Amino acid sequence: MRIIATMIDLKTQFPHYLKLIRFHGPIGTFLLLWPTLWALWIASDGFPDLKILVIFVLGVFLMRSAGCAINDYADRDFDADVARTEQRPLATGAISAKEAIGVFVVLGLASLFLALWLNWLTIGMSVIAIALAVSYPFMKRVHMLPQVHLGVTFGWAIPMAYTAIHNELPDLSNWLIFFTAVIWTTAYDTMYGMADREEDLELGLKSTAILFGDNDKLIVGIMQFIVAMMLTGIGLLNSLGGFYYLGIAIASVFFVYQQYLIRDRESVPCFHAFLNNNWFGMVVFIGLMLDYLL
Repeated sequence: MRIIATMIDLKTQFPHYLKLIRFHGPIGTFLLLWPTLWALWIASDGFPDLKILVIFVLGVFLMRSAGCAINDYADRDFDADVARTEQRPLATGAISAKEAIGVFVVLGLASLFLALWLNWLTIGMSVIAIALAVSYPFMKRVHMLPQVHLGVTFGWAIPMAYTAIHNELPDLSNWLIFFTAVIWTTAYDTMYGMADREEDLELGLKSTAILFGDNDKLIVGIMQFIVAMMLTGIGLLNSLGGFYYLGIAIASVFFVYQQYLIRDRESVPCFHAFLNNNWFGMVVFIGLMLDYLL
């Protein structure tokens, strides 16, 4: 009877677990996925091994989902006071803190299980990925650069992609992709932070949006320019062709549009600017893929 009761309870709670991991809002999965695919294609000099591709796509979903669970656990005392997050399941009491930790542990173990199908170097790096995912949500209480920490967390799949394919430490090109992803993540998560800046100040939380102050738009623009230039340099380093550079040129238009959205620092447009980065990452990947394909 206890087993049956547990199964019924899981069935009842399952929709709340899906909400916890943002299953209904996959933007974070996409933002993590695109630079991972950039790295896989460049490291493989074209279409990667199918097994490795599947492992990394599934791993991206699992790790992002695990990150959402531990993030909501870390923010459980704050989310109810922020308009954008007040309906999250921990904030409403739909699930408990213990359940959120349980979801994180299950998803983290599932990610590690996937890594067991790869080489030992990549398995070791996956442990670092878990540590980064656990530590990130608490950084907004420690220092003013949690967005950089998120960039390292999201970008860690990039050197893992290289080690999975080559079973050796990443080369210069791969580390350039990694640092490009870190800067890009810092830029778009700063825009995300601009949407919550006033509430974060009231709660005593830290972010680059607060650190940059009135220079936020300028600094985001500089980071966006650096990202475009670094992607261009990565193309030159890997002898990529016209489709790749066309992809960067088209994707950069989205950066211009994002600057337009954040021009008045209004909460909703800043959040839309953050969401718009999905198109940037996707267009860069399409250009890259077409370049290898054609």
